[in-house]
Amino acid sequence: MPSPDAMGLEPTEIKAIITRMKRAHGHLGSVIRMMEEGSDCESVLTQLAAVDKALARAGYAIVSTGMQHCLTEGDGPGGVDAKKMEKLFLALA
Repeated sequence: MPSPDAMGLEPTEIKAIITRMKRAHGHLGSVIRMMEEGSDCESVLTQLAAVDKALARAGYAIVSTGMQHCLTEGDGPGGVDAKKMEKLFLALA
């Protein structure tokens, strides 16, 4: 089994999250290009809202995975501090 990364999460657990963030990164590049090309405000804001939502969902997924670790591993070695995860979740809300 792969070893946990610095966040205490297994690489297999964060692969989908990383993919989502890379997709959002690409969409953000598109938004910037749209602005540089003078696209209308409605189109730019619609795409920017989609980027924002994708990043927020990635953040929630990271916190959710961390909370699952809290339930299974506790706050011991390799575990995640539940209070810290709660604080991070609220910071995203």
